[in-house]
Amino acid sequence: MSTSSIGKLFFLILFCGLALNFVFSPSEAEREIVIEKDSFLKEEPVIKKIGYFKITGYSSSPDETDDTPWLTAINTLAREGIVASNDLPFGTKIKIPSIFGDKVFVVEDRLNSRFKGVIDVWFPSKEEALNFGVHEDVLVEILE
Repeated sequence: MSTSSIGKLFFLILFCGLALNFVFSPSEAEREIVIEKDSFLKEEPVIKKIGYFKITGYSSSPDETDDTPWLTAINTLAREGIVASNDLPFGTKIKIPSIFGDKVFVVEDRLNSRFKGVIDVWFPSKEEALNFGVHEDVLVEILE
């Protein structure tokens, strides 16, 4: 499959996903009700344990990933809030407070098997991932 075919397929999938979201998304009023309901029911995630990891950044650049750069290891689309880790189970929620404050990330991807003790944060572009750099021995909160 050529690179242009892959690109066309990606944009077709993206367009269909956006169209379905538009057709089946809740109305503005329904969204407001959900937000109101969630705001007083939602509890702060509980910290299950903490660990120290090397934190790096990656993007969906083909030279940084496998042959499906926009798909995570669990076949979801790469997006903001996703991290890759070989040390934590899929679906694990984490916080990296010293770098990202209260933002919650979810493990949905993996790194090359040779990497242990690393959490790779997804960025929209290779430039952003490179600018993020490498952060050694960072406290990570692993949530319930």
